[in-house]
Amino acid sequence: MKTSWIRVATLALTALTHPALADEAGFLRSLRGRWSGTGTITMRIGSSPLNVSCDFETKAAGTSLAMRGSCRGLVVVRRTVSADIQASGPRYSGTYLGPSGVTSTLSGTRTRNSIDLAVRWGRETNGDRSAKMTIEKVGGNRLRLRTTDKDLNTGTDVVTSDIRLTRNH
Repeated sequence: MKTSWIRVATLALTALTHPALADEAGFLRSLRGRWSGTGTITMRIGSSPLNVSCDFETKAAGTSLAMRGSCRGLVVVRRTVSADIQASGPRYSGTYLGPSGVTSTLSGTRTRNSIDLAVRWGRETNGDRSAKMTIEKVGGNRLRLRTTDKDLNTGTDVVTSDIRLTRNH
């Protein structure tokens, strides 16, 4: 009986210290903190981008990351934005709540300092339900949040949001 508990404990410790999980947890911990910055958001492909200023708080626990924030444009427009993602080995999945107020799903992987995610919008956006999102760590104290969507008329990828954040100390 004692031996089986030792085996269970050993297996649990091995799972917790698996290099891939440890790498993802360490990377996500490096994204913790308060962030602020500016960027642009395009509500519909073909429309003019809106300049925004944004503030986020990011929390990490193990292989989970939670981002909560808001972006403001035109002085009076303020929208809540959030993302919750979970790493499972090399794969990431989660949800995103953008300016539209509709929850969307995320799935993807990390390459170096960039989490590359496929977005499945909660409703049709720019003529379809798919886009790409990147959460990129730039150096030790900067983040870049970028979303691209396909222009169905031309077949080209269009940047629909590009927000550059700096860690607040």
